Amino acid sequence: MVGSGDDEAAAPDGPELAPPDGPGLKRRRKSPRLAAARPEEPEDEVDAAAQRGTLQGGTYFEENPVRENAKACDSNETEKPNIYTTLKERKADFLEKNQGCCSTSAPQSGSKSRYQSSTEKQSQPLAKNDGEPQNGFHKMWTLLLIVLISVPLLYVLWSGIQDGTSSRRDAEILQAFRAQMEKLKNTYQSQDPNLWRRAHAFLEKRLNSSHVHLEPAILLFTAGQEAEKALRCLSNEIANAFASSQNATTININAVDKAVQDSDSVKLEVDTELSSGFSEGKKVAVVHRFESLPAGSTLIFYKYCDHENAAFKDVALLLTVLLDEQSLRKSLTFQEVEEKVRDFLWAKFTSSDVPTSYNGMDTDKLSGLWSRISHLVLPVRPEKGLPLEGCT
Repeated sequence: MVGSGDDEAAAPDGPELAPPDGPGLKRRRKSPRLAAARPEEPEDEVDAAAQRGTLQGGTYFEENPVRENAKACDSNETEKPNIYTTLKERKADFLEKNQGCCSTSAPQSGSKSRYQSSTEKQSQPLAKNDGEPQNGFHKMWTLLLIVLISVPLLYVLWSGIQDGTSSRRDAEILQAFRAQMEKLKNTYQSQDPNLWRRAHAFLEKRLNSSHVHLEPAILLFTAGQEAEKALRCLSNEIANAFASSQNATTININAVDKAVQDSDSVKLEVDTELSSGFSEGKKVAVVHRFESLPAGSTLIFYKYCDHENAAFKDVALLLTVLLDEQSLRKSLTFQEVEEKVRDFLWAKFTSSDVPTSYNGMDTDKLSGLWSRISHLVLPVRPEKGLPLEGCT
């Protein structure tokens, strides 16, 4: 058994089995170009190598299929031809890898889509909340702009409507007043044409509502004894024409009836009649025989005839003064007639021979009164054909 002993002596300490075709498995991969140029290995060696796996340092390691799938998914490319696998196995591996890639990527894509949808749902309320204050701010400014444009426009339209209405009303009033004055002119044909012209122009200004009225219209008619009836009738007719054109009535005060009364009582009575009448809407007052009033009572006309602080500014007052003279010469100018009336009232209200002149009147007060009532002094001529009772 020498041979066997030698054999045993020649044998190594432990049985070390060399894997078949080990050197063949240790071959490194070569570049795809060389692999393509080199003829394929025999199918049996390739299969054996694929079954045994890769030998590294004398130890067998089977390749991890999960790692291979991950590599295939990351690269998303088809693995290049391997000399250790057959075409059939490469096709199977390719299908398996693609299936694994789809299976691993599907949950990621699903989670990604769910994340995107949740993000969009969260961002939509935020965007909506951010847009709501901006929309409210724009709506507020739009509304404010509409108001700023509408208010002046409405004011202009309303002013135009008011102006149009006032203009039509003024035209109707003026037309009625002119018709009445023309009728009176035809009736009182003995009067000076300047009387009609001045009286008409002076009163017509008060009938135009577009003019600002700072003081009432004051007219003083005067006449001699022969024209007493014409003085009374003409003053009444002009006052009625002024009032009726505005659908109003006239206040009539007869000073002759108050001549012998107490000055303070007369002053209170005149004040009450004028104040109540104008407050009720009456537009004109006629005070007949102004010179017959007690001297002190005439100071009440400071209140109603003042240039700046008159109690009623859109009214007219017609005063009549009957002179002691029998007649007024036609040759007298309007300025001379005014001076004659002033001198007459001075003598009437300040003379010691007149019993009522001492009560509350003096030169300074009379000067102030005269400046207020002498806006326009007009002489009246006698008229023929006037009725014995009343006026036409």
